Formats: sequence, C-alpha cells, structure tokens
Amino acid sequence: MKPVIFGLSGPVLTAAERAFFHAVRPAGYILFRRNVETRAQLRALTDSLRELEGRDDVAILVDQEGGRVARLGPPEWPAFPAGPDFDRLYELAPMSGIEAARANGHALGLMLSEVGITVDCHPILDVARPETTQAITCRAFGHEPMRVGAMGRATLEGLAAGGVVGVVKHMPGHGRALVDTHYHLPTVTASAAELEEDLAPFRALAHAPMGMTSHIVYQAWDAERPATLSPVVIEEVIRGRIGFDGLLMTDDIDMKALSGSAGDKAAGAIAAGCDVVLDCWARMAEMEEIAARLGEITPAARARLDRAMAGRMAATGEMAALLDKRDRLLGLVEGQAELSPQT
Repeated sequence: MKPVIFGLSGPVLTAAERAFFHAVRPAGYILFRRNVETRAQLRALTDSLRELEGRDDVAILVDQEGGRVARLGPPEWPAFPAGPDFDRLYELAPMSGIEAARANGHALGLMLSEVGITVDCHPILDVARPETTQAITCRAFGHEPMRVGAMGRATLEGLAAGGVVGVVKHMPGHGRALVDTHYHLPTVTASAAELEEDLAPFRALAHAPMGMTSHIVYQAWDAERPATLSPVVIEEVIRGRIGFDGLLMTDDIDMKALSGSAGDKAAGAIAAGCDVVLDCWARMAEMEEIAARLGEITPAARARLDRAMAGRMAATGEMAALLDKRDRLLGLVEGQAELSPQT
C-alpha cells in the first residue's frame, strides 16, 4: 500500500485508473463534484472501489462541510449549512448550538454512508479572526477556541453515529492566515504563546481518528517550511503539543501554497512525518510520479489508518428527524432576530 489518497477523473472508474490503482494500492480515494451525479451512480462508484480493493473498509473521502464546501448537493441531496450558522446559534444558546451541530453531523454521516462514502474531511477546527481569509471565515465555527472545539466535537460525534470517520482540519490552525492556500503561501508571525489559542480546539479533539495539515509557515516554529513539509511542526507541535496520534494526511498537495513537482511535494510531506499524501486531481502523469517517489506506507501509518477505519460505527438514526431537529434549533436565531426590534 502506498501512503497516498488519490482522486478519480469522473463518475466511473476508467480502465486506466482501475489498472493503476490495482498496481499501486493507494491508502484511499477522494471524491469531488466531477465524480457525483446520482445516488445510484455514486453508490456504484464506491462499490467499484471496494471491489477493486477486495475489502469493505476502504477509506473513501469527500469534503462535505456544508455551505460552499459541498460535493453532494441539490437537487439530489439536501443543502447543509456551514459553520457560521452554528456559531450564531451558539452565541444565542450554547447548548442548542452544540446539539444542532451534532444533529447536522449525524445527518451528514447518514447521507454519506448511504452512498458508500466512509470518511468526511470535516470538522474544520480553525479559530476565525476578523483578518482571517474569507476562505476560512465562511466555514469556521467561530472565533472562540472553546466553542470551536465544542461544535467540532459534536460534529465528529454526529458523523460517527452516521457511520462516517471525521477528519479534523487544518492542523495546527488556519485561522491566522490572511490569504487562501489554494493560491498563495501564508506566513503567520504570531508568537508560540499566541498560537496556543489556535492549538486549543485540536488539543481538545486530539483523539480524533484522522487529521489534515495546513500549508502555512508558522515563524514561531519553523520559519522556512510550511507545516505540511515541516518535521518540526508535525513532530513537536501536532504530535507533541497537540498530542494527536490519528492518521495525519496533507491538505491537497496541488494547492499553490506548495511549490515543486507533485513527486517532490509528496515525498517531502512523507519525509516530514505526514502519514499519507492527499492528491486530488486525478492527473495520471502526476499520480504515476507520486507513486514512483513514495515507498510503502509505514507500519505506524498503516496502523493508524486501520484503527480509524476499524473504529467506524454502524450507521443509526433517521435523517429526516435529524434535519428537522437541526432546523428547529437554527430557527431560534431567526426568531430572535424577528423579536429584537421590539425589545
């Protein structure tokens, strides 16, 4: 098994992909909108990956947060709200915010389980600030570490109840980045003491089965390398200060925050201490380059992957009831807004 998660080019496996994946045996697969059409089609696609691997516990990932980050959407699937909606409810009624986040995560899990997706790259645990890039603020659970951790925990628990493994991101914290890592490399100048606030939600969820790195330079820890490529950040901060011992994957290595060839970036991330590399775009030449540069997955990384997938719960619950509960709770914010002019 190679320590990489690959994307697929379309709604069905091509003959070239099938042959390549069979030879390489990646650690998992990640799906995007180009892979998604209908429930029946998507279930057939994920079944074909399980058939190819010859096992049921294949890590099949998707980015399904809600709001702008949603690969499954209307009209085939319901739209889901993003983190700021739960943040507003938490501001009004903290326990209601947490319960709404849990119900939302549970419904997400059930929706993904139905089509054979086993891992959701969610919850986002980045602590937002007024200056944070909009790429994060439109998704984050808020600006207070405690509430971000609380709603992240509820989301992780909800996903698990729906039969799906959650991935906490973007370690060790994306909230101080002023630019979008899809296009630029951010540098964070905050001190190590200040960064403790960013670590707090991840430390609270250090038991999470999977986590994702950020492509950000943190001058307090490693002024030369972004977290994804920094053995200092990975070993001393993520594994050490946070105490995270789950499967650690990179954010997509094709993002413009990282420079170099696909093979260079993949090999660098594994050498720095990441367990697996995330390569999303299904470009065969790049996938072949990555596979050629990477050795077999380490025993420790394989154990973390196996532990995460073996820990999946059987999906239970009824989606309509969960969505109704979530919407009734989120409706409290709208009701408060209607009342406020009269008070």
